[in-house]
This record gives sequence, structure tokens and C-alpha cells, in this order.
Amino acid sequence: MKMRRLGQDGPQVSALGLGCMGMSDFYTTGADERESIATLHRALELGVTLLDTADMYGPYTNEELLGRSLKGKRAQVFLASKFGIVRSEDPHKRGVNGHPDYIRTAIDGSLQRLSTDYLDLYYQHRIDPDVPIEETIGALADLVRAGKIKHIGLSEASAATIERAQAVHPITAVQSEYSLWTRDPEQNGVLEVCRRLGIGFVAYSPLGRGFLTGAIRRPNDFAEDDYRRFSPRFQGDNFQKNLELVDKVKQIADSKGVAPSQLALAWVLAQGEEIVPIPGTKQRHYLEKNLDALEITLTTEELPVIESIFPYGIAAGQRYNEDSMRHLNH
Repeated sequence: MKMRRLGQDGPQVSALGLGCMGMSDFYTTGADERESIATLHRALELGVTLLDTADMYGPYTNEELLGRSLKGKRAQVFLASKFGIVRSEDPHKRGVNGHPDYIRTAIDGSLQRLSTDYLDLYYQHRIDPDVPIEETIGALADLVRAGKIKHIGLSEASAATIERAQAVHPITAVQSEYSLWTRDPEQNGVLEVCRRLGIGFVAYSPLGRGFLTGAIRRPNDFAEDDYRRFSPRFQGDNFQKNLELVDKVKQIADSKGVAPSQLALAWVLAQGEEIVPIPGTKQRHYLEKNLDALEITLTTEELPVIESIFPYGIAAGQRYNEDSMRHLNH
């Protein structure tokens, strides 16, 4: 397994991690717990070390799944979880909480569900605009001193917030959506500040929530309860416009003799050694297919052609609905 370092002086992890959310939430149609556990175990066999979850996935059930799956295997894993998104009865609405008291309660719940006494990396899932980041990071620093977490991370934070957080305690990783169809971190200063401060960058949804695989051809390909049915990029005219872009990428992948998903992952990997993508899957054969992307090299001629198809802002539709969009880039 190829390895990458999270940040200038941070820990080494597998160059591709595994996002575990879909095993328990949002894309769960066809989910099979036995296959999910087999996928987790296969990932460890193949050298994947970074596993990514959050307390809000389920909620709670994804952490519980990992807790059951990792018994006797904890030492093989760089285990990351997140706190701060508070779910309501309305599945399309979310709250955020960055209060120190909440953090102290949240970590204990995550540790219990994950059947471990520490997390390797603990992210603030979304920034709480009502709580100064200095207070939130101060509480997380207390958890580091207590031995409950080893490293602190932020997710979907603005460049300015990352700077303020780093001044309180070293930040090991920043997680944001990043892929061919979501290139925001290149434009909003997040990748620049991570590079300047020596912070690792973890790219979630590097396959555009499955769209960049080329396998999704119609909105009806989604089950009735699939989150993507309610995502702007998968609705109406946006779907067709984005599909046309994906088909152009597929042509390049076909000419190179690789899958579109592998080409999309190879592109993210080529953007910098500080970037670690965490594609999600709940099936072993997709896991193995994704890991093969580590062997693909994109040439200096191929990269600009791919990037010209998906320049910043070309994807039709917002990343999330309006309620979720307001929690980004604080």
C-alpha cells in the first residue's frame, strides 16, 4: 500500500482511505451488514489504514458497525470520526453544535460505540458560527491531553477559521468535498492554507457521490430513499448537464483502458501528496477497483484535458440543499 502523510509532520496513512458512511446511511439500499464488514476486513487486508465515520451517520449506527467490525483489529486502523452535526426529525435539516460541553459528551459516546479508548483523528464536522473556534479547539486540545484523541481535524471550514484554529492547537487534517465536479477548495483558499500551514487534506466524495463512476444514467437509478434524489446536482436539467460532462471523462478513461471511477480518483491523487481521498463503498469489488487507481499515472498532457472538462464551477447545481449549504465554509 502506498502511504501519504497527513500534514507536514503528521501521521502516515494509506494513500486512499475508506469512507464508511454509505454502509449505514444515505445510500443504504442494497446494504448488507455482512458484506460491509467483509469490505472493512478486506480493506485492512489490502493495507487501507484510514477509516472514516461520524456520529451522525445513522445516527450512531455506523460507529457501532465499525466497533463490531474492528474487534481485535484496532491496532491496524487509523480511526477517524466526527462530531458537531445534530440531526432533527426532518431529514433535510441539520443543526450544528461546537460547544465544549457538547464535545465532551460526544467523544464519550463515539468511543463507546467504536469500542475503543481513543480516536486517532477527531473532526469538527461543521463549524458552529455561534461558538468561537478558539473555544471549540480548546476543548479538543483538552481531549488530546486526556488521551481520548490523538489528532484534531476540521471539516468544511473556511481558510480563515483554519488559520484561527491552528493558532490554538496544531490541526492535523482538514476534510472537504473535493473531486472533478467539486473544485471549491482550489478557489476558496482552503487548499492553499493547508499547504502553507502543513496540514493534511482529506477529500471526501472524490467520486462525486458515485456520479463520476459513469454507472448512474437516470434519476430513477436511485432508490426512493436515496439521499441523492434530493440533491440539486441530481435533479431536473442539472442531471443531464452533469451527465454530459461525465461522459466526456468516460471517453478519456476508455481511451486509457481504465474505469471512469479510477480516472477520477487518479486525478484527485495527482493534485498533491498532501491529499488523501476517502472514496466510500460497502462492497468489496468496488473497494478493490478503487484501490487500483493508485497504480494509474496521469500524464502532463492528460491532466489539463481532464481539468478543462470540469473547470471550477462547471457542475450544474449546488452541492447540497439550501439548509445544508449554509453550514459550509464558516
